[in-house]
Amino acid sequence: MKISYQKGTLIIKGDYHIPNTRWDARSNCYRAQALYYNDIIDYLHQSDIHYEDKVLDLIPCPELSSTIHLRPYQKKAMDRWLHQKKGVIVMPTGSGKTLLAIKIIEQVNAPAFIVVPTLDLVRQWKKELQIFNIDIGEYTGENKDLCAITVSTYDSAYINAENLGNRFKFLIFDEVHHLPGEGYQQIAEMFASPYRLGLTATYEREDMRHEVTPRLIGGKVYEIRTDDLTGTYLAPYETKKILIDLTEKERKEYEQYHKIFRDYLKSSHIKMRGPVDFKKLIMRSGNDKNARDALLARNKAERIAYNSKAKIEAIQKLLSKEDRIIIFTRYNDMVYQISKRFFIPCITYRSDSKEREEIFNHFKQGRYSTLVSSQVLDEGIDVPEANVGIIVSGTGSSREYIQRLGRLLRPSEDKKAVLYELVTKGTKETRTAARRKR
Repeated sequence: MKISYQKGTLIIKGDYHIPNTRWDARSNCYRAQALYYNDIIDYLHQSDIHYEDKVLDLIPCPELSSTIHLRPYQKKAMDRWLHQKKGVIVMPTGSGKTLLAIKIIEQVNAPAFIVVPTLDLVRQWKKELQIFNIDIGEYTGENKDLCAITVSTYDSAYINAENLGNRFKFLIFDEVHHLPGEGYQQIAEMFASPYRLGLTATYEREDMRHEVTPRLIGGKVYEIRTDDLTGTYLAPYETKKILIDLTEKERKEYEQYHKIFRDYLKSSHIKMRGPVDFKKLIMRSGNDKNARDALLARNKAERIAYNSKAKIEAIQKLLSKEDRIIIFTRYNDMVYQISKRFFIPCITYRSDSKEREEIFNHFKQGRYSTLVSSQVLDEGIDVPEANVGIIVSGTGSSREYIQRLGRLLRPSEDKKAVLYELVTKGTKETRTAARRKR
């Protein structure tokens, strides 16, 4: 029996029918997703079937060593993962997931491919990986350099998975909650890497697609919550909800648009029970004008609630030169409005890496006490120390809330972190905030 790799799949030639394989009449052989490489090898060993393995074509890897010393909870997480060399580690933002992963790479000492959501995180990982004193590769739209340790984005890894899937023994997904998304899971399916690690602060997805993660890279092997680390490894914190009133004009417009949306749902016998139902409504809007008008009305109502004038006044009361403050908001137009009103530097998707780095440096040095951003700071990016967060608006999801809280929890000797959430009364914001998991 001979096993080889071809464009994200395994080709199995021989007289045995192996689990997780299907007959391919065009090639006159059995095929399997590269994902099942390790399972198939284990099966052949246990069945005492002789085989020739031509699957992996690994990039040479030097001996890896680092000076990283893990905290007790990080060591426990690593030991749990090393027991089976696959699975997801769930730890809060600021608890050292990246350093933990680098230590695990050192322990595995094999070529590793790291997948991250953004180019900012590619750069951040490459900087941290310099601790090994070797060349670190980057496989993105900007660079195509393969090294023993290579960092890529989800988009680039998805596009090139069939050509990269047998070059690395260790596959790492940062912010692994992205992996179950349509398309991205093919990265895991087309890589033959036997060792797999997922990292995240928020494992569950509201659309429940996280249920496919165990098949792709293994299930949760370790989880520790924010409250388990606060006061010792993370700053102590408190959260405060501030209720905001709409103006009379805003309330009238909000009710008008919300009624259009509500009436459409009622007339069409549609119940909004979660993201799956909302996705169905979006698909329906492609050929149903009333559905499209209802969605537009919903979006207008949402923007009124998120961008109410009273929120600007609430922000003014919370600003203080004594604190390091990050203001989070969903929409870019609100970012620019806040920035202009209070002379606060802003970061959006339009801010290039040089501008972001300059703003972060000034924030870290204390030249800026406050910055405002849309969703680009929610995930992964290493934000300089802040002790106050103000959520003006967002998606309302538990994941987003936890990620924003995590931006404030770097250890501090003298200040408790505070996360303020501005919630507009009598709107979807109030209901979402009430049922959110903390």
